[in-house]
Amino acid sequence: MQRFHSVISASDLLSKLGTNDWCIVDCRFDLMAPEKGHKDFLAGHIPGAVYANLDRDLSGPIRSDSGRHPLPASEKFVQSLERWGISNQSQVIAYDYANGAIAARLWWMLRWLGHADVAVLNGGISAWTRAGGPMERAERRPAKAHFIPQPDDASILEITELLRNSQDIRLIDARDRNRFQGLSEPIDAVAGHIPGTGNLPFSELLSTDGQFLAAEVLRDRLLGVLGNADARPWAAMCGSGVTACHLALAAEIAGITRPRVYVGSWSEWIRDPCRPVATGAG
Repeated sequence: MQRFHSVISASDLLSKLGTNDWCIVDCRFDLMAPEKGHKDFLAGHIPGAVYANLDRDLSGPIRSDSGRHPLPASEKFVQSLERWGISNQSQVIAYDYANGAIAARLWWMLRWLGHADVAVLNGGISAWTRAGGPMERAERRPAKAHFIPQPDDASILEITELLRNSQDIRLIDARDRNRFQGLSEPIDAVAGHIPGTGNLPFSELLSTDGQFLAAEVLRDRLLGVLGNADARPWAAMCGSGVTACHLALAAEIAGITRPRVYVGSWSEWIRDPCRPVATGAG
């Protein structure tokens, strides 16, 4: 049976709905209204889906030196996967409202733990409803599964390495251009970006309906910022390590080297006022 490793269309998911060992995870979340995603899940979701909360399931406790969405301990995340019925044999499909910004975090976290059979629903729940996909309100409790992690910690860029080897890493920031340039900052305490960082807003990799652009277009836009993606290792960042995963997924679709993810991102960087901050286009 075909396995999906990057994105899946609503029509393809519709044709596979109810397949054994397929696990669907609803990742809808609103940073400004943290409980909205679960309320919307209860109001209607893809049949069989379970709900993953960004703050509680896809993040660990915030520390005084961490960003806003640090990774949970791998064993804690494995417990969530098993509770959702996800095993090493599962095909996992993650979705959110439309743009994949939160679903890509789950996609990347599963890749971090060595699970390749995971894809994001292209266009999210919006694409699903446009395709005439059914919805349900029942909150199911799947049978507990067994998941054996194989963590790839090399996929994570830690701040200690970034501070030590910043010249050896091409860092790309997925935040919008106003936040990157320091013109506005609606979430974090300091505006601007890490000096030397490039900027490619994740929204510029999407069509107006929240679906990823064609692979060749993604490749052109990524390489337009990176130059030669193989010439120097690159890493993705954002405000708190969430939409950075969106750049990693775009790279997967485009067929170029997937970046490491600086999970702490901007919200971790600014914890220390001695770290440099740049403004402007970079």
